[in-house]
Amino acid sequence: MSDIAELRARNADFWAQAAEGWIRQAERHDKLGHPLGAVAMRSLDLKPGEHVLDVGCGCGGTTAALAALAAPDGSAVGLDLSTDMIAAARRRFPADRHPGLHFAAGDIETAATVPGTPFDAAFSRMTLMLLADPVAASTRIQRVLRPGGRLSATVFRDGPANPWLPAAVLAAAPHVGALPPLPVGTEPGPFAFADPAHISDVLRQAGFTDIAIDPYDVELEAPDEPDAVAEWLIDLGPAGAAYRAAPVARQTAARAAAVRLLRRYHERGAGYRLPAGLWHIRAATPL
Repeated sequence: MSDIAELRARNADFWAQAAEGWIRQAERHDKLGHPLGAVAMRSLDLKPGEHVLDVGCGCGGTTAALAALAAPDGSAVGLDLSTDMIAAARRRFPADRHPGLHFAAGDIETAATVPGTPFDAAFSRMTLMLLADPVAASTRIQRVLRPGGRLSATVFRDGPANPWLPAAVLAAAPHVGALPPLPVGTEPGPFAFADPAHISDVLRQAGFTDIAIDPYDVELEAPDEPDAVAEWLIDLGPAGAAYRAAPVARQTAARAAAVRLLRRYHERGAGYRLPAGLWHIRAATPL
């Protein structure tokens, strides 16, 4: 098996196990995770009547927001590797109540077709860094866009710009079962796109032009609910599957450990303020 094939298999296995946590946390993450994609959604500047692809749509919250911007005559298609999350997205946003909003399960790296092609624009919140073969995925995105189509996306920068991010893994690890292997270098993971030169190279190889990559800092504001915030972060991370499979006592211990590690970001009565350092990525397809 080739390296890329191994990474794809690992990704498929990880997201099959992770989907339950993302589905469970969908409503919370739509609200608390909104700042992670807001700058990319604004800069996309969708107009009514346009058609947009949401790459890595998860449980559909970002796709629904994009569809609202493109209404009344436009549309948004949410694409995700996880069939379970796509099923959840369809339950959350049924077609009969959300015209112009569509979901499809598929791997952007290998999909023979993407429903709704061609698109005027493509959006991605915190997904490009998680791909086994980002060049193949970006090439596919470029090819499903119209000439002059635009891409707007966000990814995490490096670890120091996101110091709270490892807390859930470090906290849960001693209390739950074995975790999946952590990524190394540019393997799929939160910091795979830490180097903007790597991002630019990926997009150039994919055929994009007018590439711009800018740092952007946001703050995630979470309520003063330590136990719920700890579970949100554990559920969405690499420790999530092991956490959900652990006995209740071990889950309780994992959450308590995460609360302790997150204490520096907590203000009693006000909640949590989690600083996040992003890259805001823009690019276009040739005319």
